[in-house]
Amino acid sequence: MRELVAEFEAERAHLTAVAYRMLGSRSEAEDAVQETWLRYAHAFADPAYRAEVREPRAWLTTTTARICLDVLRSARVRRETYPGQWLPEPVVSRLPAGAATGGFAPDPAERVARTDEVGLALLVVLEQLTPEQRVAFVLHDIFGTPFAEVAAVLGTTPAAARQLASRARRTVSDPGAPRHTAGPAEQRRVVEAFLRAAESGDLAGLLAVLAPGVVLVGDSGGHFPSALRPVLGADRVARFWIGVARPSPLAVRGEQWYRPVLVNGSLGLLAEMVHRDGRLWRSVVSFAVDGGRITHVYQQSNPDKLRGVARLADLEG
Repeated sequence: MRELVAEFEAERAHLTAVAYRMLGSRSEAEDAVQETWLRYAHAFADPAYRAEVREPRAWLTTTTARICLDVLRSARVRRETYPGQWLPEPVVSRLPAGAATGGFAPDPAERVARTDEVGLALLVVLEQLTPEQRVAFVLHDIFGTPFAEVAAVLGTTPAAARQLASRARRTVSDPGAPRHTAGPAEQRRVVEAFLRAAESGDLAGLLAVLAPGVVLVGDSGGHFPSALRPVLGADRVARFWIGVARPSPLAVRGEQWYRPVLVNGSLGLLAEMVHRDGRLWRSVVSFAVDGGRITHVYQQSNPDKLRGVARLADLEG
């Protein structure tokens, strides 16, 4: 059993990365990986079965994908009754030092090591796919899984799996899909200008960094007041954010001014305050920046989706 544990733990980060990209939820991804471990421990306890499996990593990836497919299918039903807009769970970390990378972005070697890193903009687009399309795209286009293995996960033919991935690829590459093309220096310039203008109430300054067709999506899960529909257009988003970013009369302790953090590997914001009713309100904001302007803003304030995010004091300390 000790050997099985060691073999599985060597693949845990990879499996979590696969599951997170499929589910958009770190907590659900960890549950899927844990279920994979239970199936792995049961199946591979038999020496004869273990001898038949030539590539344990492929077996583990396939098993994780099948579990995620079941979760995605059931999630479709749950999200039909979700209060307001739905956004993925963010992965938040402190800003690493380093002037060579613009003061916040990890260097290329570190980016490779960050298995959780996948932009929120891409995760939002993946939500538009069917469960089968998402699994096919993640397995093949992101992790390079052969279509024969993708087909085995989906219970279909390689040709059908190829078609599912192709349809997913068209959605992801659609001209209207969110694009986050900014490098570290551009992210820093745009996000700092956005935050500075929002906190000072500078409407003209905000309009200068927001694309005319910018879209703001907020997810509070019904726990706190939030826009039930996307906020569209630079003027509406700017006025909405000026009201959000300044000290709130609903706060009894602390301020909700935003602090820079890494959100899924890109520059984002985190804020906290204590609400009048005693609840801790937290918000994680990420951006899609393209052509020097912010095209999409994603605000996650559902406490159920922020349980894995460290407190601001811990991140800053």
